[in-house]
Amino acid sequence: MTTNLTTPNLDELVSPALPVRTPVKRTVLMCKPDFFSVVYRINPWMDPAIPTDTALAVAQWQTLYDTYVGLGFDVHLIDPVDGLPDMVYAANGGFIIDNIAYGAAFTYAERQPEGPAYMDWFGANGFDVRVPAEINEGEGDFLLVGDVILAGTGFRSASNSHEEVSAIYGRPVITLNLINPSFYHLDTAIAVLDASPATGNGEIAYLPSAFDEPSLAILRERFPDAIIVAEEDAAILGLNSYSDGYNVVIAARAKGFEAQLRARGFNPIGVDLSELLLGGGGVKCCTLELRR
Repeated sequence: MTTNLTTPNLDELVSPALPVRTPVKRTVLMCKPDFFSVVYRINPWMDPAIPTDTALAVAQWQTLYDTYVGLGFDVHLIDPVDGLPDMVYAANGGFIIDNIAYGAAFTYAERQPEGPAYMDWFGANGFDVRVPAEINEGEGDFLLVGDVILAGTGFRSASNSHEEVSAIYGRPVITLNLINPSFYHLDTAIAVLDASPATGNGEIAYLPSAFDEPSLAILRERFPDAIIVAEEDAAILGLNSYSDGYNVVIAARAKGFEAQLRARGFNPIGVDLSELLLGGGGVKCCTLELRR
């Protein structure tokens, strides 16, 4: 009896090489949650009947701050203001590219004083401040990816703010319509993983159910290799993450997303911001990128 032995194909035995990813130093603005509490309800995450622990929020925020410092980020701080408990969510305070700071004009009266507070900080720190004419909530709804700005609307930022931001920065803006109130800002439904790759349109992860069909068609066409995140990871704001192109700081409980990131050659770093989640925010909400 003759046994036919075949030589295995080595290509079938070796896993595809992961991309070589290089971290890029980030400069960010944060706000310590010294006055954090949930005393009103302006999103589905907030319930004033559930007690909040300000000291715990500060401790969790400090871990995020220390993580950024450990990664070599240049971290700036804006002073918190008593009576503005959501000021910790610095991403909503504006949108900055090329040293131009487009200020925020908040939808809800409870947060409207944050807009001038952040614009004052931008001006005092050498940014070219543009006072908004249209309702917008800063980097919560504007994400720079490659050569375009992804812009969210549906719950907070008005769609006419997209025209305003395009005129200010001279960049194309792609409007995406959010339809799930739990993902009321774009940065809760899309994570920018690599904003400026050597080739291509950038890399993102997103939650399909957060968008209407026309928006999904845009995302599928422009980002065919995007990571599609599971509902259970998105439900703890796992997508509300921040990346330097290699290290991706995410919600510690988003284990499925963590595995997806590792499979793409990223280095996920889990941080527990469960107390700040009671206000509807996570890692990215606490992080405003300052692009000089």
